[in-house]
Amino acid sequence: MAKKPETTTSTARKTTTRRTTAATRTVKLDASLPAAELDTAVTRAQAALGQRQDEDGHWVFDLEADATIPAEYVLLEHFLDRINPELEGRIGVYLRRIQGAHGGWPLYENGKFDLSASVKAYFALKALGDDINAPHMVRARQAILDHGGAERTNVFTRLQLALFGDVPWHAAPAMPVELMLMPKKALFSVWNMSYWSRTVIAPLLVLGALRPCALNPRGVHVPELFVTPPDKVRDWIRGPYRSPWGYVFQYLDKILHPAERFFPKKTRRRAIRAAVDFVEARLNGVDGLGAIYPAMANTVMMFRALGVPDTDPRAVAAWEAVQRLLVNQGNETYCQPCVSPIWDTGLAGHAMIEAASGPDGIATEETKQKLDKAARWLRERQILNVKGDWALNCPDVKPGGWAFQYNNDYYPDVDDTAVVGMLLHRQNDPANDEALERARHWIIGMQSSNGGWGAFDIDNDLDVLNHIPFADHGALLDPPTADVTARCISFLAQLGHGVDRPCIERGIAYLRAEQEKDGSWFGRWGTNYIYGTWSVLCALNAADVPHDDPMIIRATDWLRRKQRADGGWGEGCESYEGGPHGEYRQSLPSQTAWAVLGMMAAGLKNDEAVSRGVAYLARTQGKDGEWAEEPYNAVGFPKVFYLRYHGYRQFFPLLALSRYRNLQTSNSGRVGYGF
Repeated sequence: MAKKPETTTSTARKTTTRRTTAATRTVKLDASLPAAELDTAVTRAQAALGQRQDEDGHWVFDLEADATIPAEYVLLEHFLDRINPELEGRIGVYLRRIQGAHGGWPLYENGKFDLSASVKAYFALKALGDDINAPHMVRARQAILDHGGAERTNVFTRLQLALFGDVPWHAAPAMPVELMLMPKKALFSVWNMSYWSRTVIAPLLVLGALRPCALNPRGVHVPELFVTPPDKVRDWIRGPYRSPWGYVFQYLDKILHPAERFFPKKTRRRAIRAAVDFVEARLNGVDGLGAIYPAMANTVMMFRALGVPDTDPRAVAAWEAVQRLLVNQGNETYCQPCVSPIWDTGLAGHAMIEAASGPDGIATEETKQKLDKAARWLRERQILNVKGDWALNCPDVKPGGWAFQYNNDYYPDVDDTAVVGMLLHRQNDPANDEALERARHWIIGMQSSNGGWGAFDIDNDLDVLNHIPFADHGALLDPPTADVTARCISFLAQLGHGVDRPCIERGIAYLRAEQEKDGSWFGRWGTNYIYGTWSVLCALNAADVPHDDPMIIRATDWLRRKQRADGGWGEGCESYEGGPHGEYRQSLPSQTAWAVLGMMAAGLKNDEAVSRGVAYLARTQGKDGEWAEEPYNAVGFPKVFYLRYHGYRQFFPLLALSRYRNLQTSNSGRVGYGF
């Protein structure tokens, strides 16, 4: 990461002015937007978003991933012999539609071929009845073989194939269930892994120990996807490795696989019991283990492998949790990786309250009523009585966070907590005071030793774990990131408690050290450098960092350089894979809004780049008050798993247009909130 630049403030200002002029000459468009048109755009957008609020006060939009999750759902039905032909038919329509021009399936819209996603999608389509000689299956099969075949897929795909008997269990790295018995001080303890890894791995370790075979009533297998027959493959685990540790762990894996048969049976039974106890304590009702699909699906299969009847309340709840992730859209169905109601409600609330604020606020009384309902709904979901896994590192901190999903008490989300906290604080209702104080103390308690914040845990950064063969996705951990850190700073700064200043300063120092050489910040949870840069600029403004600070000058200069000819901004998921920062083949509403919001937070409300961005948003709004946005706009795990938040195209353009409108009549011209 780049260190603090040596450039003086005056020099930085001159550089910014010079580059801005050049950029404006090359992409000049009419930036004027009559006030009446701005009013109309905000009014329509606020009405459209308001109509989507649920009767109980919350908002929730679909959360879409790639072909992997729907394909895994089909295979889950076949593992259990709980096949729903009509449902699978609709999933088939979805999978065929998102097949790429390269013949396989990408991880995001118009993305490159992904081998693991393609093998799962092909397997699912074959399982639900597609003829392997149909043109789309022939194209997919050839693309898979051209890329090395199913033997070169990632760990989770090979485990899926092992469950169906298509590869031997040693095709996946050794992960003995005895890991569940290791204390946190042990290197390979599950307590040193991220929340999502922990919840996915616990039931998976039981499956690895019991090695069940799918019922697979139609007897579907995919031998045609292998370049080398599975029984002839000798190098299931191979590079490229991220460091020399990869070679060390590969050697250890070769020793561990045959050694497992000599592990004491009594110890193995105790380890299986520990894994089951872990899962059952965190079953989370119909919201599921960890409230994420892979953990839920593994739990369903674990109960089946253990001989738990489908009628057992635990198995019933686990299966229902998976069903609740399905999204039916006419003739198509897909399965979400999780749901996002707390996050969506927080983001929608910020956009709605901004539109209703100021002397010319829109639908102020109606919006107040909507936000009162939203605040009540949110307060009821604050986690106050459960010390989740996070407490292992800070046992004296009281719970006080919010989860991402409807319910996920063991795994509150720092990012969600900060966003919800800022909304409740801005709403300025005394009924929120206790919730805010509990959230404040929890956020402070969750700060990592380097000054940053991770999403779910403290100091979850034992990087050597990302070099074990099982971690070929490189996302076994939850280290601090710039975007989450920025949100926490924004929340604490907005609350304005002087005693919190040392905590905020440590966070600012972390952000200063994390700035990229080009002036941007990496976006761990949103695509990508535009998201990260917007997040940090909001935090620095809330924390009263002077707008002429060199890191702010460099960041806004970078945003100007990335503005497109039509006035908007866009960034592709390719930026996580070595692609250029802050660039895409088209402008996108959500990312244009992030850029505009970031620049306004930096005191640039009158900057021409901001005016042109606002004009782009108004120009691309539909008559129904909404925006269209097909490309993926977020990330689960860089290079492995990407997301499309369907609500982003509404929340952020409305927030940006409303803020721009309010700043035009502001005496200070300064953004007064952290978000």
